Amino acid sequence: MALVPYEESGMGLQKFHKPLATFSFAKRTIQIRQDWRHLGVAAVVWDAAVVLSTYLEMGTVELRGCSAVELGAGTGLVGIVAALLGAHVTVTDRKVALEFLKSNVQANLPPHIRTKAVVKELTWGQNLGSFSPGEFDLILGADIIYLEETFTDLLHTLEYLCSNHSVILLACRIRYERDNNFLAMLERRFTVSKVYYDSEKDIYIYKAQKRNRKEDL
Repeated sequence: MALVPYEESGMGLQKFHKPLATFSFAKRTIQIRQDWRHLGVAAVVWDAAVVLSTYLEMGTVELRGCSAVELGAGTGLVGIVAALLGAHVTVTDRKVALEFLKSNVQANLPPHIRTKAVVKELTWGQNLGSFSPGEFDLILGADIIYLEETFTDLLHTLEYLCSNHSVILLACRIRYERDNNFLAMLERRFTVSKVYYDSEKDIYIYKAQKRNRKEDL
């Protein structure tokens, strides 16, 4: 559950057909393999992943030693950056995307960091039993808010993986009314705030945390 196609200009689509997308994060050159032809939208780097990676590199969130998970990772860029910045990361997506995802993670992490990154299957709302409740300090998602029929499962997954101290960071472009609908659903279960906006790419980053019971009284 990584990404969804949406309207892009002809120029915008050209970048998806390049076999490699190159970035610089954490003082390293990261080369992400892309495969639009065979795997489509889940196998290219979208702007939300770049903006979320940039936000992580700013140091606003303490990553060293934290336990993080990336949902709907696609190419794995965000998880790779989080691992390079010191987090222990579980990078997840559906089974069909795992081998491609794993190849990018392994290719971009040096051996001494590779052990801090695990690629694991996760279909929202389905195989949560292979994870511990409240297992992660940080939950990351880039462009995963798109299919309305997945919203309930995504929310259930977020609730399951979060403890009272966990932080969720979701990067997205608000394209449709349903995107706002998801944020409204999220706000009913979590305390949500907008923490960053990239005006050039039109990408927002939202921070969410489980509500304190006292807040609901």
